[in-house]
Parts: sequence; C-alpha cells; structure tokens
Amino acid sequence: MKRILLMLLAVAAISSCKVTNRSGNRQHIYVQKQGREHKTWKLVWQDEFNQPQLDTSRWTRIPPNNAAWGKHMSSNEACYRLDSGLLYLRGIVNPDTVADPRPFLTGGIWSKGKFAFQYGRIEIRAKLEGAQGAWPAMWMLAEQDKYGKYPKNGEIDIMEHLNHDQLIYQTTHSWYTLELKQDKNPPHGGTAKLDPLAFNTFGISWYPDRIEFQLNGKTTFTYPRVQGVDPSQWPYDQPFYILIDQQLGGDWVGKVHPEQLPVQMIVDWVRVYQ
Repeated sequence: MKRILLMLLAVAAISSCKVTNRSGNRQHIYVQKQGREHKTWKLVWQDEFNQPQLDTSRWTRIPPNNAAWGKHMSSNEACYRLDSGLLYLRGIVNPDTVADPRPFLTGGIWSKGKFAFQYGRIEIRAKLEGAQGAWPAMWMLAEQDKYGKYPKNGEIDIMEHLNHDQLIYQTTHSWYTLELKQDKNPPHGGTAKLDPLAFNTFGISWYPDRIEFQLNGKTTFTYPRVQGVDPSQWPYDQPFYILIDQQLGGDWVGKVHPEQLPVQMIVDWVRVYQ
C-alpha cells in the first residue's frame, strides 16, 4: 500500500512543475507562481524517510550553535535512526564527555541550501515523546536573508512542544514582534491541544497575506499581513527552509532531567504543496 502511495506522490510531484518557479544554484528554491493561492494544492517536494540512510540531497544534520535551541545539536549517530519508514531524532545523555564536554546531545535536520519554498502548504507527521527539558520543534527560517540579520527575516514556528505538555505552541517571530514589541498587533502566536502519545500532523498554509497554522488538518491560528504598520511586520515574502529538531534545555523549557532521557521525536513524513 505504501509503495502505491509513493508512486502516486511521485506522479503528483512530476505534474506539479507548473505551479512553482525554481531557482538557486541547485534549483532548490521553489517560489509559488503568482495567482495560484486559490487553486488546488499540488505536491512539489517530500520525504517519506524510506531510505536506509538520511537523504543528504534533501537534509543536513544541524550543527551546534550558541542559541538556546542549538547548543546540544550533534551529528553523533546515537541521535539519529531510520527504521521502517520513520526518522528518529533523539535527545540523549552524552556517552563520552571526554571527546565532547557537553552533558547532552540532540539530533536535528534542516533543508538549508537544499530545499526552500515561498508560499504553499507544509505538513509533517510525527510523534512527540515527553521528558522534562525536552523541546522538539518544527520551524522555518529565511534562505536568502532578504532583510538582514535575525530577526529581520522572521521565523515561522510550525510547532514547539515543551516537556510533557498536552499542547503545542505555533508562533511567528520577527523584528516587529521581538524588537518593536508588537506581538499583539496582531497576536503573533497561539496554542493547540493534542494527544502527545499519538502521531499528529503539524503544518501551515502560507499565503501572500497570511499564515494559517494547522494541527491534523484543522486551522488553529492565523497570522495576517497588516497594512499601515511597520514593514518589518511581514518579512514572509521570501523563501524559507525547514528545520526539524529534538532540542533539550533552555530558559523556556527548563532544566533537563537526565533520568528521563533518551527522548525522541519520531517523524513519519514531510510534504510540501504549492
């Protein structure tokens, strides 16, 4: 049955070339053609994670960085697993603090430099395990830095989950919300209840004038483009790439309890439509 689905998805992807303009040095940037926002979605890019190894034409393992979300990111094999069409991104206690002094290691992937899109619909089906200090996230950042350094290009948080919560956070961040403190004009985020023990489908539908956040196909929150305010309110007119990562620790999520590790985000598939 899954083979038939993959064949249908491949056919859809081939037939979708009319809906998008591709650019970039690897033709990896997909910009939805103008005027298509009211037409039927067509699949343009996907990963079903059926390969024995991560598809490096689509993804790169996220390297560590100094941000709260990225300080434990690692390429360590213990943080990654592909099995039976599922990708496991894990947060673990570091087994070798001599080679790497960090107490924890986490797995994450991004499509930076390999796939980015402007306008369309993205859906990610995944299961989120809970642990104190666990912070799995699915989000998007600008591929080309049209407006300058962060946060001027904005950030789209498709989903963030904390600890053992039975809800997710869905948010936009930008110069307008963070530096100008305009996070209520309009409201820049919302929450949605979910069963954290089940597989759920997280997504957004992204239009030139709004971003609709979704959970299991239902719209949970909408962030609109607003006229008559500072232009930094809407940096979402450029291609964004995808990040999926099992984060640990930070001021927002709180202290990590190592006895509750390992913890993992289990990803079934990623699909992008335009």
